[in-house]
Amino acid sequence: MKETAAGKLKLTEKISYGFGDLASVLYWQTFMLYFTYFYTDVFMIPAATAATLFLISRIWDGINDPMMGIIADRTKTRWGHFRPFLLWLCVPFAVIGVFTFTVPHFGPTGKLIWAYVTFNAMMMMYTAINIPYTALLGVISPDSNERTTVSSVKFLFAFAAGIIVSATLLPMVKAFGRGNEPKGWQMSFIIYGIAAILFFLIAFRGTKERVQPPKEQKSSIKKDLYELVTNKPWLILLATTITFILFVAVRSSVTTHYFKYVIGTQTLSLPLMNPKSYPFETLVSAFNTIGQISSLIGVLIVSWFARKVGKKRAFFILFVIAIASTAVFYFLSAKQLALIFLFQITGSVTGGPLSVLLWAMYADSADYAEWKRGRRATGLVFSASTMSQKFGWALGAFVALTLMSQVGFAANQEQTTESLKGLVLLFSLIPAALGVLAIILLCLYPLNDKKVEEITSELRARRKKAGEA
Repeated sequence: MKETAAGKLKLTEKISYGFGDLASVLYWQTFMLYFTYFYTDVFMIPAATAATLFLISRIWDGINDPMMGIIADRTKTRWGHFRPFLLWLCVPFAVIGVFTFTVPHFGPTGKLIWAYVTFNAMMMMYTAINIPYTALLGVISPDSNERTTVSSVKFLFAFAAGIIVSATLLPMVKAFGRGNEPKGWQMSFIIYGIAAILFFLIAFRGTKERVQPPKEQKSSIKKDLYELVTNKPWLILLATTITFILFVAVRSSVTTHYFKYVIGTQTLSLPLMNPKSYPFETLVSAFNTIGQISSLIGVLIVSWFARKVGKKRAFFILFVIAIASTAVFYFLSAKQLALIFLFQITGSVTGGPLSVLLWAMYADSADYAEWKRGRRATGLVFSASTMSQKFGWALGAFVALTLMSQVGFAANQEQTTESLKGLVLLFSLIPAALGVLAIILLCLYPLNDKKVEEITSELRARRKKAGEA
């Protein structure tokens, strides 16, 4: 019991760690929900051009993730390997965020160059600060169950940030812009940037790194990469993550378009209120906010559920419900808003916690590598895993924007029947099919909770024998 207690963390440290995701997701949620809308309807880049921008930029962004993981693993300071990046990069990160959401008064070519430069700079800076932050999860405690709890706290803060973005971003843009939408976006990210700096500093100050590589391990990029690509649990999680992110990304990329062009302005009679007309901005903000609140509720119960049935089985059960809740949108009309919001709730309560389980399993795969072959490269494991997220988002946005272009989508115009049908498919059956593929892949994952407990116990014994804390 004493050994187990050694891995326990104070609630204050778990909360401090969560603040890092509160900072990151102010941006990541914007990338998920509004980047395609920002570039097509605010920056005024054609959908096909924006699709190429997303694909090229995010593939490069994914490639440099492992590079950042290798750098972080080899960074040695009095604060540890990963924490110092939160201190060093929080201000540059916020500044570049403002530039990314600034629309310059250039011609078409100049604007496109600006978009490529700022978008790539933003994503590289996001990688440089978020890879070390995420890898910190793998070394904050040697206890697998404790890391699952920390992962839950991380995603509680992530979904809290999602609620903030969903509820405030478009209203802030409208309020700050006063008819000048580009100005509204720029001012909103000045506010978000200041908040992100404070949150990253809280995460830096309130956490510690406790798990170190084995003392006899010598630095070798070649060996680290070899261990990574031969780590079967990690490879399966990588493939699962790519398809899971595609499931989320395709749908998220067209959410705002779906409400703007399919749902439109609606006149609703709410309880205790007279009938009122609600524009799409209000409806999509409410839709996304309810989704984030529902996801947060799911995160609150996922640790308990995973302990009852195991991480792998919990992922499977929750994902099946989320997929069904997504596919059903194909059969709903714009007038069935009550059902649209109901299935957003069921899909988010079950789909939101899936990332919690994935990241906890990635930490287990880092333990597996150390247990199997005596090498630990936590930063590389998590950075390469984040790479799969980036590839998923790149492909998701590319698929969505390319299909929109092929079916005749034109920004700020009345859409054709074919274009509207394409938006509905991208919001329902296409992501649902990708979700089914992710579930099939996860069935191959070999680390059940019994195996993880065995690995944790043996690693604890090895560290104790080696005289490590």
